[in-house]
Amino acid sequence: MRIFDPHIHMSSRTTDDYRAMYAAGVRALVEPAFWLGQPRTSAGSFVDYFDALLGWEPYRASQFGIRHHCAIALNPKEANDPRCAEVIDLLPRYLVKDGVVAVGETGFDSMTAAEEKSFAAHLALAVDHGLPALVHTPHRDKAAGTARSLDVIRESGIPAERVVVDHLNELTVRQVLDAGCWAGFSIYPDTKMEPDRMVRLLQEYGTERVLVNSAADWGHSDPLRTHATGTAMLAAGFSEQDVEQVLWHNPVAFYGQSGRLELDGPEADAAALFEGNSIQRGPR
Repeated sequence: MRIFDPHIHMSSRTTDDYRAMYAAGVRALVEPAFWLGQPRTSAGSFVDYFDALLGWEPYRASQFGIRHHCAIALNPKEANDPRCAEVIDLLPRYLVKDGVVAVGETGFDSMTAAEEKSFAAHLALAVDHGLPALVHTPHRDKAAGTARSLDVIRESGIPAERVVVDHLNELTVRQVLDAGCWAGFSIYPDTKMEPDRMVRLLQEYGTERVLVNSAADWGHSDPLRTHATGTAMLAAGFSEQDVEQVLWHNPVAFYGQSGRLELDGPEADAAALFEGNSIQRGPR
């Protein structure tokens, strides 16, 4: 099973996670910028974070045979904090860099006016830089949040096929697909979406314009939920080609719109991965 995880926060994961992901078939991923579990107090902390997403984390992933890409944004949650407002002005310097394949996560957290202003600014940056956009839908009042997200997307002028609306469920997938956007699903152990529920949605809506991710952030999550979803698809009668479509070809097609995907892959020595050798350290 070959897997491209289109949304996973590897900064919160251990090297053992990278090892297990490689063993499960993960060969590429996108890490969207998001919050760190507590408020950041200045724009400077975002500079360090973005630099790590473009420097250290790709290097760390390459140690385990996985190609790391990222999306860059001021996340919706912290768009409400005036101390972070100037982060928007920093984004253009990062959106031109190799390895940045989308603008994101942007969108709504609590459906505030500040979030909507930031959301619109991010979509304008995506248009200006010819990048796809990854949109976060709120965890509360998701149906209304998704509907308003689609309004903002339409108003921005960004082509719908260059937007993935993420964290969807059974109540929101139809409106997103009908709008022409990509539908994103985060598979979690206890919340959001489970593999069996995801399989039922794939049976109903098909495998086109669907992205399945593990998100795997700082809470209770699992970086192998993409593999679990592929296994559940096979058990339900989907073919290996269907699984490859959902878990590899779809994210390649979506993020390939950036023109910056590199999927030849860092070559990794499998013996080094699985015989307990320690990770090599970067230059000091």
